Amino acid sequence: MNIDVISIFPQMFDAMNYGMVKRAIDQEALQLDLWNPRDFTTDVHRMVDDRPYGGGPGMVMMAQPLDDALNAVAEKQAQANKVAPVVFLSPQGKRLEQSDVKALAQLPSLTLLAGRYEGVDERLISRRVNQEVSIGDYIVAGGELPAMVLIDAISRLLPGVLGNAQSMQLESFEKAGLDYPQYTRPQVFSGEEVPAVLLSGNHEQIASWRAKQARQRTEQRRPDLLEQAEDEI
Repeated sequence: MNIDVISIFPQMFDAMNYGMVKRAIDQEALQLDLWNPRDFTTDVHRMVDDRPYGGGPGMVMMAQPLDDALNAVAEKQAQANKVAPVVFLSPQGKRLEQSDVKALAQLPSLTLLAGRYEGVDERLISRRVNQEVSIGDYIVAGGELPAMVLIDAISRLLPGVLGNAQSMQLESFEKAGLDYPQYTRPQVFSGEEVPAVLLSGNHEQIASWRAKQARQRTEQRRPDLLEQAEDEI
């Protein structure tokens, strides 16, 4: 899969040189290309933002540098006979869910647009953006961190990247609820022992215990997930 990211802070994506994303890149399951809108400006100051029409605080990202950056990305993709949807990381977008990540991970190419300041000129969004995505109902300084979250979530779904495919199927949000609690060595830590059933070797009892724990945890922490699952039945 090829992911192109448009950001005025491409150096932030050095964080992608670690963990699951690096494994995906090393295995050539993922190609990550970064594009700086400042390289597509037409003035000596390489400005990518200006004051908003109508007044108000802050600055707004201009359409022209982003539009030209998107054109360059599209030209590169066309040479590879690919067409990629443009996803704008925005607090006004649809809240990202695992089902969305799965759908995006099936694509051969994807373009991520990371905004900054007070936002992006609406004319650019209406002309070039196919989907707006939010990682939650809160505000961060820009779209770079949300883009990295999305890239990380996609990477682990790419074929061959996750070492144990079964672990993916058992995780939270892969089923109707949260994951069960996990334990490892030592058997006793700060006076608390690992639940005896996990030491029993009885796989049927272990599976039953885990299912019960996952259900209880979901009821306590995210009852909305159970309600959603019941609505879909």
